Amino acid sequence: MSTNSAEKTIQFTKRLRDEASHEPEKVHTGEVTKETQIIAIYGKGGIGKSFTLANLSYMMAQQGKKVLLIGCDPKSDTTSLLFGGKACPTIIETSSKKKLAGEAVSIGDVCFKRDGVYAMELGGPEVGRGCGGRGIIHGFETLEKLGFHEWGFDYVLLDFLGDVVCGGFGLPIARDMCQKVIVVGSNDLQSLYVANNVCSAVEYFRKLGGNVGVAGMVINKDDGTGEAAKFAELAGVPVLAAIPAHEDIRRKSASYEIIGRPGGQWGPLFESLAKNVGEAPPQRPKPLTQDELLGLFSADTVGRNVVLEPATEFDMRGATISTKPTFEVIYDEV
Repeated sequence: MSTNSAEKTIQFTKRLRDEASHEPEKVHTGEVTKETQIIAIYGKGGIGKSFTLANLSYMMAQQGKKVLLIGCDPKSDTTSLLFGGKACPTIIETSSKKKLAGEAVSIGDVCFKRDGVYAMELGGPEVGRGCGGRGIIHGFETLEKLGFHEWGFDYVLLDFLGDVVCGGFGLPIARDMCQKVIVVGSNDLQSLYVANNVCSAVEYFRKLGGNVGVAGMVINKDDGTGEAAKFAELAGVPVLAAIPAHEDIRRKSASYEIIGRPGGQWGPLFESLAKNVGEAPPQRPKPLTQDELLGLFSADTVGRNVVLEPATEFDMRGATISTKPTFEVIYDEV
């Protein structure tokens, strides 16, 4: 390498290091001024995102807000509770059928409503027949053709699976499609691991110039042990609501019953959640390290007392292998 090339390489490396050392601008924490709030809700599969969103969107509509709920989970179960267990035709499925028939997809083919809540499912491919993330991207491309950016909603709520890391599922964060993210978790390690990953993704794209922030956390199936609340505190995001692990909630949810109704037993809980979701500003989160995350739980629960014992050749082969001489030539550095 010539002296001139070496100097250019050193200067380039120095410039990259200088750029990396600069802290990104703080996320906006003032009042949200954009007319439509687009909010992506992430969480581990089965943690209760769809339950939370169905009741939240219903309560928002009862409060006079115009709400669109979009299911972005390949299971296509986001709208099941809202529609009393009825399956909603998905955008991907409908788009394929219409394309074969030579017809265009219309709003009425994919968007349905109940008591003021508008809802649709993006859907996904059958098992082993395609990429779920690519299905998400295709779904949003279809929505854009239908005029997604011109629709007049107060809130657009996106239900995203948080424990799938391929590109399509990070779309709202990576492309600034939403203003803020809400994570749903519980007092268990796996759901908090997913919540922490989402916070890490938000922080990563902030450093690349993104504007999405985490508005807060919803603790579902809260049994009072406190790990999720402690996680939220350490990550620097507020707890927007704690939904208790209550038999009445479990039973009504299992029978596809909306509990987020004004005047009902759980009405005040979802009224408060709706208010907090609307007003909470996006925050720049502080993702936890693996040790910090494990530190939320007792050593017996997560195995911190376990010692890693290296395996040996004898373990792997059932015999000790003698070291053979090598013919590799090693040159001393000049």
